[in-house]
Amino acid sequence: MGNSSTVLVTGATGFVGRHLVSALLAKGFKVRASCRNVENARAMPWFEDVEFCVADIHAPDLDVGVLTDGVDAIAHLAWPGLPNYQALFHFERTLPLDYAFLKRVIEAGVSHVLVTGTCFEYGLQSGPLSETVIAQPCTPYGLAKHTLHRFLEALQRERAFTLQWARLFYLHGAGQNPNSLLASLDRAIDEGDAQFNMSAGDQLRDYLEIGQAASQLASLIARRDVDGVINCCSGHPVSVRTLVEQRVRERQSAIALNLGHYGYSGHEPMAFWGDARRISQLRREEHAA
Repeated sequence: MGNSSTVLVTGATGFVGRHLVSALLAKGFKVRASCRNVENARAMPWFEDVEFCVADIHAPDLDVGVLTDGVDAIAHLAWPGLPNYQALFHFERTLPLDYAFLKRVIEAGVSHVLVTGTCFEYGLQSGPLSETVIAQPCTPYGLAKHTLHRFLEALQRERAFTLQWARLFYLHGAGQNPNSLLASLDRAIDEGDAQFNMSAGDQLRDYLEIGQAASQLASLIARRDVDGVINCCSGHPVSVRTLVEQRVRERQSAIALNLGHYGYSGHEPMAFWGDARRISQLRREEHAA
């Protein structure tokens, strides 16, 4: 795809979206950024550099023709209600509305579709997880995302379009949920707390800084010829404790870690991480070009 192409980004002011817009602009793409609140968008450093539109993509009266006019690709990131992974509304409400929206976008002529999935589609499977591992989601959120993927694959058999399903692992960085692990730790350090309550921290996870994740997604948008599931991950297992200790050192803090205060999550395996070979190969090809 030529970098004069226009990419529609939904959820543009969300944690991933705000960084993806910047990454796409840096690659020379034109961006049409969509979200439900213009005030959130005005706070973004890229607001003047994009074509911004306020849109509720689930609204029945949404004019998809106007939203997608002149658009070459869509990066669909919007998904409400996170990080409540256990709520039934993910598949009762969001799933059918999301599928209906994307089907209308594709019928309007957008033939390159990137959607962010989740490592929770893999469920309780352990170890390094490649894109060929069969999804076995055990949360309503993971189930809804995986089902949306299956719906879009079925639609692909009727209409020709590129579908890139980018499974996000554990992302961290500017703009992350204030209740997420590192954001909570930073707040505790900033407020001068003596200790930080956490689990024992033995879990192995795949952590990726949000700028790197956005760069991976932008690389996918530049490759219309790439289709299917792609893990958006580092490929390296890191323990939760190691991640926290590293941040404490970076912040030059003396905060004590209250290990074992919280139990382990029931919807995540103790040790799993992404197989990053596919995204790494795409990045190598990009840099060699």
